[in-house]
Amino acid sequence: RSNRQRQAWPMEAVLGQVEQLPALLAVSRSALVRDWDSLTLDRALEWARYFQHLYDRFRARPQLREALGRRLRRSQPCPLLGFPALGRCPQLLGLALLENRALPPAACRRLVRSLLQPPGAGPASDPRGLELLARRKAAARLLALPRHAPGPEPQLQAEARLLLSRLRQEAREAAGQQRWLCGAQEGQEAREAAGQQRWLRGAQEGQEAREAAGQLRWLCGALELLPQPRAFGVVAAALALLKQGRGAEQAGDGDGDRDGSSSPDGYQESAAGEECTAGLLLSWLLGNQERFSAFCLCIPSSHLAFLAGHYSQLCRSYLDLLTGWGRHLHYDPLQGQWVKSCLDKAELSWEELRERFICLCQGSTPLKEQTQAALELLRTQDGDFRVRGLSVWTDLLMEVGYSCVDTKATGK
Repeated sequence: RSNRQRQAWPMEAVLGQVEQLPALLAVSRSALVRDWDSLTLDRALEWARYFQHLYDRFRARPQLREALGRRLRRSQPCPLLGFPALGRCPQLLGLALLENRALPPAACRRLVRSLLQPPGAGPASDPRGLELLARRKAAARLLALPRHAPGPEPQLQAEARLLLSRLRQEAREAAGQQRWLCGAQEGQEAREAAGQQRWLRGAQEGQEAREAAGQLRWLCGALELLPQPRAFGVVAAALALLKQGRGAEQAGDGDGDRDGSSSPDGYQESAAGEECTAGLLLSWLLGNQERFSAFCLCIPSSHLAFLAGHYSQLCRSYLDLLTGWGRHLHYDPLQGQWVKSCLDKAELSWEELRERFICLCQGSTPLKEQTQAALELLRTQDGDFRVRGLSVWTDLLMEVGYSCVDTKATGK
């Protein structure tokens, strides 16, 4: 009993120290760093490395890992940081300080030297954290560059790559925990009764649900920190990068094949991870109708058509949204065109609605066929008119260049 009491005191001290991580990161982003000298900076970096040491020490011990994560979440008004943040603490702190213009020049130079040559670096050191931070530093520098040429905005591309990198790291952490539980279950099956096996299966399922919910909470919190148009642009760019392939991202972040995706098993694991990442982004986007509507008004129609051609769930929601907007248009015979019947409900004008359907029909063949089929069904439900001015869906079918009047079949 006394031994357990003696062990509890150091653990309580560790939990108290972990509670200070959000405060450390908050200070690193504030104007308080203007008073930092090299000694203060070194102490902050030592704390960051200490938190990383705690992650390495306790990540294979689920009960302690859960206790640390619970204490860390309790110390934040909005739980953005979980246990995996301990393992990334040097990178998170370094990135925050690099982006803080209040950091004095001497401390900034000290920080850069410390990051380029971390203590204990050697041939056996894992460079992933340093390389990730270098990419983030380069991205942070890129954010300040003015935009001169048309095309995808470099700032959005950089922020989207950072977001995907974080989501993938969270997914790898979740996969590691699932493998541990699977191994525990296999060993238990050889030793214990069916009741214990059911408990382990339940623990695995509960762990998966908690990990997914935690990732979604982090994503929601991170995107809410951005202005809404900016968040929409980052999510759209991230979804596009996932479908453009890892090659496009490697050109920007240099990941290469270090995650083992060049092997067949690694490729399948990578593909499953990409699907999970896309699912998180889509859950955030489609989980709120008002948010999705604002997203579609913010993103260019050509980009939306690209995403609709690659994500069936988004395509269905987008077509439903366009249908709702189209139903708030009515034909004005005096003007000879479709106009908004209710200004506070019709989000798009006739010209804007037509442009969006044309973009969809200029996409891939499956997307074009799905769009035309949706318009044909709507036209049929609206009375199956074949002349202009009676149904907005008939007019849209004519505008997109689809032969909606088959005189041989209908005799009209």
